[in-house]
Amino acid sequence: MKTFSVAPNADETSWFVKLEDVAPEEVYGAKDDAISAAEQMAKENTPSKVEILDKDDNVQEERRF
Repeated sequence: MKTFSVAPNADETSWFVKLEDVAPEEVYGAKDDAISAAEQMAKENTPSKVEILDKDDNVQEERRF
């Protein structure tokens, strides 16, 4: 199962979408845009999950596809 993560930068001015917690796939200006993109990537690569992280890298929410 692939894991896509959505995480903010240090000051939460942009959001990163990463696959398997490696280099960012994409950078977004809004959290909702990053989540939507990560969900789309996960749907195209089922079975997958999206983890939404806070600024301390703690999982706030997990969605499975």
